[in-house]
This record gives sequence, C-alpha cells and structure tokens, in this order.
Amino acid sequence: MDILVIGGGGREHAIVWALAQSPKAGSIYCAPGNAGIAQLAECVPIAVGEFEKLKAFALEKEVGLVVVGPDDPLADGIVDVLEDAGLAVFGPRKNAAEIEGSKTFMKDLLHKYSIPTAAYEKFDSYEQALTYLRSQKAPIVIKADGLAAGKGVTVAHTMEEAEQALQDIMQSKVFGEAGSRVVIEEFLEGQEMSILAFVDGETVKPMSAAQDHKPAYDGDKGPNTGGMGTYSPLPHIPSSVIEEAVEQIIKPTAKAMVAEGRPFRGVLFAGLMITPEGRVKTIEFNARFGDPETQVVLPRLKTDLLEVFLAAVNGTLAELELEWREEAAVCVILASGGYPASYPKGLPITGLESTDDTSMVFHAGTALNAEGQVVTSGGRVLGVVGLGEDIASARDNAYQRAEGITFEGKHFRTDIAAKALK
Repeated sequence: MDILVIGGGGREHAIVWALAQSPKAGSIYCAPGNAGIAQLAECVPIAVGEFEKLKAFALEKEVGLVVVGPDDPLADGIVDVLEDAGLAVFGPRKNAAEIEGSKTFMKDLLHKYSIPTAAYEKFDSYEQALTYLRSQKAPIVIKADGLAAGKGVTVAHTMEEAEQALQDIMQSKVFGEAGSRVVIEEFLEGQEMSILAFVDGETVKPMSAAQDHKPAYDGDKGPNTGGMGTYSPLPHIPSSVIEEAVEQIIKPTAKAMVAEGRPFRGVLFAGLMITPEGRVKTIEFNARFGDPETQVVLPRLKTDLLEVFLAAVNGTLAELELEWREEAAVCVILASGGYPASYPKGLPITGLESTDDTSMVFHAGTALNAEGQVVTSGGRVLGVVGLGEDIASARDNAYQRAEGITFEGKHFRTDIAAKALK
C-alpha cells in the first residue's frame, strides 16, 4: 500500500520511519518532508496548507492511506477535503480537531462532562480579561485560544508578567487571530505527563506515557518552546496514576466528543498535570501526535504502525492489542541559537552519520542546500533519541550521540529525563 504523510518535522520523520518498517508499506511520500525524511521517503514540494494540491497528488498516486501530522491543516479541515474525495485518511475531521484548535471549546467540553481540569475563565474582550486578571493572584496561566505553534501559553509568575502576556496576545496580536480570545486558568503545580492514544470514536488505545520538557533551558527556566526533549516510559510515576488518566480523562473525553456529534478518529494527545496530592488534571488536548513525544513513543511500539492506522480508519481498532518494547527511549532536541526567538537558517550540520544501534536521529528543521549538504532550516533542528534497557542508559546514549553532532549556535538542555533518575 502506498502512503502519503503530510508534514515535515521530527514527528513526521518518526512516523515515516515507523511506517517504513511495515511489510504492507509500498512507496511512502511525504509533503513537504525534510532532509532526514528524504532518506526513507519521496519528498514532495507541497506545503501542508495546499489542500487541493495534496488531494490531487494523493489521487494521482492512488495512495491507500493519507496520514496528517501537523495541527494547522487538521484544524483547517484537511481530513474533510481528502475524505470527501474518497481517500482514506488517518486524522480527525475539522469538527473533532477543534479540541486542539480552540482552548475555549476544549475547556467548555471538559467542564460540561465533569472531566478534571484547572479552573478557568474565557474572554474575547481585553478590558474584561484585564479586570478579571487583576482580581487574581500569581502564578497564573494565560492562553491564546487558537493554535500558536506551541508558544501561545504563558505561565506568569508575577502579575506584571501576566498583564504583559495578555497585552501581547489580545492587543499586540503576536499570535494573530489565535489571540482574539483568551483563557485565563489557575496555575497547577506538580509533574507533567503526556499520554497519546489511538482513538476511533469511543475506542481508546493508549500509548506508553511520556514526559516533555517545554522551557528552553535547564531547570525548566526560560520561555516555553515546542518541546526541548522527552522520554518514555515514566518509571517514577505509578501505573495507577497513568490508569487514572486514561479512565477518568481520555476515555470520557472520547465519549464526550461522540456525544457532541464530533467523533474523534486519529491520535488524541492529553497533556496532563499530576498534582502533589496525586490527582491527575487536564492541561490541554491535542488532535495529533505530539512533537517530540512521538520520537520516543514510536520506537517503543512493537505493533505494526500501519496496521494500527488502518484499524482506526476501518473501525476495527477495538480488536487490536498494542505491544510495547521494554527498552526506554530519551529524546534530546538540538535547537538553533536564539530559539524560541529568531534564529539563523542554512547552517551546515556535521556528525549525522553513525552505525550505532543504541541511538537514532529524527530531523525536525533541516533541509538540503544546493550542494546537497544537510543544513538547519528551523528552530528545533534535530531530535536525538537514545535507546537503552532503562532511562539512565538511554539518556547516556542520547547525550553521547548529541555531543557528536555540530552546527553553529547549537544548544540543548542537559537535564532531559533527570526527574526520572531522582
């Protein structure tokens, strides 16, 4: 079966890598892809927002399955466009993808169905939002309602910081129309956890839990990013807590979406907080594979990923049991100098070649220059994944491989997965 994967980041590289191992996979195309994906698939120069071109290409190549990676095209209804043309697509339709596309919708849904989440208020008026904010205390969380490339959330530790974030979002429009509404949310303390799940209506098949590191610098300092590293499994979090998250949050949310006439099919990604009391609350839902969580979860999946995708599309997901490898995985993101603010592009990357089977590299923001050399083309450039019998050995393997890769301005956190070792 020929496959088209839409996207061009580290998540899509991991998806293509996993699909390429399936005996059922034929030709794999990726639009637009990147320099790493090009080693496994045929990259097609079509942007993720060019729906008609993507539809025409998929029909021309008679692909048996389309897999949509990023959030923006899902929120804009790419699955509707492709399915209406008769194509099989793994991913939620537009009305279901709103669980990520609108934080207001997501919070209202959870509130309506009594699914645990932080207390919140929503506003489309800057003046009303500011008045409410001034009645609260720091720390407090300010969220742009729409999609903002993972950067629309400010955890404000002072009221001055909170007011500045509100002004940036609603008045300066730093996230464009994504900031026309805001959610102001209570600050939740504790430990974050990510659980991705394959979902088809009310059928939920959770993946192995992971933990992301959003702030740019060691010790969870600095501005939020799209993710500076992650690891799986989580040996320091009791299985009962993970089970609680699945049973009390993810499964009820899938049922709620069906009840609302928005059945979800694809990957439902829950960003969760484990409070000091050991309770689990929902921070956010995403409507697709997480990045960089995918880079540690898929290398641990023993089950054929193509079989899972097809089961979800064909409505037989309930009949499938997922199998997982025992080994641990740790991903360290190598970022461009200046990220998450402005950064240069086109810088040569060296040290990518390796025959080591204890690590792998997923390309996130790379391209090929005119001379055929791999160069930087994004803020998060590479996801270096170490594999090992436990988190400690996987972490060592990831950092050893990361040290051998160079490009000007490279920076990365040195404390990824440290929480699991304490």
